[in-house]
Amino acid sequence: MNTDKYLQLLAKDYPNIKAATAEIIHLNALKALPKGTEYFFSDLHGEDKAFVHLLRSASGNIRTKISELFANKLTTEEQNQLANLVYDPTRVLQILKESDRLTPEWIRIVIFRLVDLCHYIGTKSSRENIARKTPQLYYDIITELLFTGYEEQNKKDYIESIVRFIIEADASKSFIIAMCNMIQNLCVNSLHILGDIFDRGPGPHRIMEELINFPVVDIQWGNHDILWMGAAAGNEVCMTSVLRIGIGYNNFDALEDGYDLNLRPLSSFAEAVYGQDECARFQPKILDKNEYDQVDPTHAARMHKAISIIQFKLEGQLLERHPEYEMNDRIVLKKVDFERGVYKHGDKEYPLLDTNFPTIDPKNPLQLTEEEKDLMRGIRASFLHSEPLQRHIRFLYSSGSMYKTVNNNLLFHGCIPLREDGSFDTMKIKGKEYGGKALLDQLNLLIQDAYFLTSEPRQKQQAEDLMWYLWSGHKSPLFGKSQMSTFENFFVEDRAIRKEHYNPYFTLSQQEEVVCRILTEFGLDPDISHIINGHVPVKIKDGESPIKANGKLYVIDGGIAKAYQPKTGIAGYTLIFNSHHLALAQHHSLDYSIVNDLGSYTPTLQIVEEMPRRLVEGDTDLGREWDSMIADLEELIRAYRYGRIKEQFTDDL
Repeated sequence: MNTDKYLQLLAKDYPNIKAATAEIIHLNALKALPKGTEYFFSDLHGEDKAFVHLLRSASGNIRTKISELFANKLTTEEQNQLANLVYDPTRVLQILKESDRLTPEWIRIVIFRLVDLCHYIGTKSSRENIARKTPQLYYDIITELLFTGYEEQNKKDYIESIVRFIIEADASKSFIIAMCNMIQNLCVNSLHILGDIFDRGPGPHRIMEELINFPVVDIQWGNHDILWMGAAAGNEVCMTSVLRIGIGYNNFDALEDGYDLNLRPLSSFAEAVYGQDECARFQPKILDKNEYDQVDPTHAARMHKAISIIQFKLEGQLLERHPEYEMNDRIVLKKVDFERGVYKHGDKEYPLLDTNFPTIDPKNPLQLTEEEKDLMRGIRASFLHSEPLQRHIRFLYSSGSMYKTVNNNLLFHGCIPLREDGSFDTMKIKGKEYGGKALLDQLNLLIQDAYFLTSEPRQKQQAEDLMWYLWSGHKSPLFGKSQMSTFENFFVEDRAIRKEHYNPYFTLSQQEEVVCRILTEFGLDPDISHIINGHVPVKIKDGESPIKANGKLYVIDGGIAKAYQPKTGIAGYTLIFNSHHLALAQHHSLDYSIVNDLGSYTPTLQIVEEMPRRLVEGDTDLGREWDSMIADLEELIRAYRYGRIKEQFTDDL
């Protein structure tokens, strides 16, 4: 690297010794601040209400801050009401307005309380960080309220006049909402989402909007995310799987209202083909009622079966294109004897629970009918032209990756594929075997090709197909199982044939030495680092612990999704990493119909690792970046002093 050329570029921002020295002082001051709080979530699965509440409450931390600040000033009920306002200001203000409690005096009092709370929470943040999270519309007003002393009489009158003008200008609702959003953002310094935002729950689109609007967030893709990314990129097998899961969980609102996917052609096709079929094996799981798109369960079952059969056909075609996937046993329709109504697996035969296949030609079971081809053309157009879907997927690409290393933690969704002996399993990509970190790095590149590559159609098709493999392939780090038994779950009674065997990672990773080897592979110090991942629900009710490998591994899929809560016995985890400790917040189900009780919501908090001392920003990855910047600035100062670069001066400097 040409050092002088780089320093000349740096000199444009710091044109003389005074400017460079001032920035060094600034960066060293930032390094001394307490480490910001990181929040880790996994496997959200469309549960927007639960996730949004946990995020906006900072997993109960805002309620704790209110208790600390107002312990001797507000009653418990008043503290709960303030917390509830911070969590959901729009709804609470509407309730207060309807009950005639939104008086000027109440507004005045609550604005001062919000300012006090914001100031209290922001004490460990730099003004720079506070400025980034201050709503631009009210930036000057909020800055005055936060940093102007209230003790002197003339300053007190000034502050009171600001609040009075807010009320008189009829801007109080907008201002209170802005303050509440700022408090939420200050409590969570950075947010890590460890995959599976989509499927099962009713509101993945609302979760995505929340994440897009959050100041600092990163995403480690899960296999359900990759499925939607593949569908948005143009892979029709992924499209059918997205629709099958959405219909199977009665998520018509998310598909039609949230993502503008036109299901009417599928609805008409299903009624025409399966109108006399009860489709008992395809009844949807109704965990949430649709608000906009009420669909009769029997008709939904027909749609479910119609898209599932198309999925099995297209999966078979894809697998025949890719013998290198070594998944010929998953071309399930070629394992069916349609005349006898049996499914052949190995040397055994299993009777089918449903034998009505009006669209399948037994001699060519993977071929779509002309009607199915027309239907898929419409479905493809719907996915590719959905503005909200494409916008959300672009955000997943810009903010996401297969894994992330941050502050001595390795984050990923599923697994690092291992063999039984603990060595890294490999996957062949373009004729070369990749394992461990190299595998995830290579997949990162190919995932980009699936969406963004336009100049090489064949290469793009290969990458699109790989997206489906990452969703359900037996060597996929995002899936990590022997097979996805969708067909068997629908058509075969024997549970043994439905069994999905986990990659050895999920057993071996309970051993500390295995986790340490993985951490070393990714360039982390195993003595002070951890793996944090999700994907497999932790069954607390059965005695399982999310803490494994002697505290080196945290599995934080605790069942935010309603579909998993009967298995886990809880309603999800948040892992919290602040300047003092690592802690697991164990959540319980929330009753969203009760306003005041929501304010008192606090999870069960377990401190799982105390830091040897209070961490500061200088201990973090960001602090190390600042160290590098300081070194560059010191080199720039030397260049100024020895005349290698000429100082520039302005009236200010």
